Amino acid sequence: MAMRKLRWAMDSGFWDLDMSTPVTLDGRARSVPGDPLPLGLSRGTLLSRPRQIDFFQRFMAAPFVPSFSADRGLSLQRVLSLPLPSRIAQRWFATLLGQFNIQKFVTSVKKDGGLHLSEPSWLQHIRTQLSDKSLYAFNLCSELLLTYDDTLLLSFEASGDEKNPRKKAVLHHKFSHHDLTLEAAGPELFVDEVGNYWDMPFSLTADLSSVCADSGPSYHFCVSHLAGQPLKTESQATGGGAPATLFPGLCARCAVSFKKNIDIWTSEASKLKMVQPYDIFLSNPHISASALIGAVSTTFLGNKSIMEKTEDASQLKGFGLRVHGANSAVLADMFASISFSAQHGNFQRLFLDLTRLNLRLDFPSVSKFLFGAAHVGYDLYNSQIPNLESIETIFPNTTFSFQQQIAGPFSVRVDSAVTFDFKNRNWYPNLTDPVIALEYALQVLGSAKAIAWYSLRKREFMVELRFFET
Repeated sequence: MAMRKLRWAMDSGFWDLDMSTPVTLDGRARSVPGDPLPLGLSRGTLLSRPRQIDFFQRFMAAPFVPSFSADRGLSLQRVLSLPLPSRIAQRWFATLLGQFNIQKFVTSVKKDGGLHLSEPSWLQHIRTQLSDKSLYAFNLCSELLLTYDDTLLLSFEASGDEKNPRKKAVLHHKFSHHDLTLEAAGPELFVDEVGNYWDMPFSLTADLSSVCADSGPSYHFCVSHLAGQPLKTESQATGGGAPATLFPGLCARCAVSFKKNIDIWTSEASKLKMVQPYDIFLSNPHISASALIGAVSTTFLGNKSIMEKTEDASQLKGFGLRVHGANSAVLADMFASISFSAQHGNFQRLFLDLTRLNLRLDFPSVSKFLFGAAHVGYDLYNSQIPNLESIETIFPNTTFSFQQQIAGPFSVRVDSAVTFDFKNRNWYPNLTDPVIALEYALQVLGSAKAIAWYSLRKREFMVELRFFET
């Protein structure tokens, strides 16, 4: 959200999955690694934006796909598939994605006094407005299936009002038990936890992640190199400097985790016969929980901002490992997460046959949690009021998701992070990043959905297509 790949609340919040955003034509931005200890590693694969729009045009009779962002306004996108011989088309998908900015066009017309149909020059006036290059943007994308296990994506994105086009190359390789991703991009768009967008002149990443079942061990290894100075791109974003982990330098991260799923209750009621669920992944009523615990180690080379952070003990309370040298730093810590999920209904009937609630509690730093818990326990033992800073340290990052079927394949969904105002005696909860989404389940595909979502904090709207995601 700018949904987290738009993966939902049950996914672990520690991995740097791509964020969905209408700011770029390819619909993606990388999440900024955590500060000061980045826990995110794996960047999940996603159906490319040109393929999504091509599907909407071919199979959902949508000539244009809309998107909206606070700075750029309302835009319409359309894809043209480049004609290729059938044998080549099986391995090569090449497209031209075009975008027209409706809001800029309307604003430009209003500035010139509007359209006067009685005047003979009104058609020429429209042509003059349409010749403004700032109204247009395009993305050339080429996806090549090198082998059955290797996919290469090349993209070039340019806009009339931007001087630096975006260039990206991504190589995916599937091993028997691992996924490897190599990516080079310049500039690369990042989004931090408060919603600011940052452009990095150059980014190079190699990511190796294990493929495992829902329960069991997994590990991730990532090496990334950033060059140049981060530049804030969106005017509506809040103030503040660039995150420390975005400054130039080399970063290597390794994480190991273990996840355990627990089925508390599973419905034994039979499903409707001869009726296919709207989504096979959402057809089993249940109550379940899962727990994840892991450890992460991060090494920085050349990032002076990170070095300064490791020297500031007041900002790094806890028992984690922190070692720094003249031009390097090593950080290590543990993390944990607890998730709860409940579902009622089989998503088969026409009305109100699906109600889902997900809740996730993340502990990004176990060392800080133990440090804060020890202080709170000490204060309570001595009949003292616990320090608010210690209480805030032990509270987990909370995310919830609620989904309700409206009618047939349509359902509404609300996702948000939850924070508490500890300075207020009543500790009122606040929804810090609410996102409202309308989902349309594509029943014929088993588990696929078209989603239209709106982020209240960022004031962004986007229509997406997703397969095999819960």
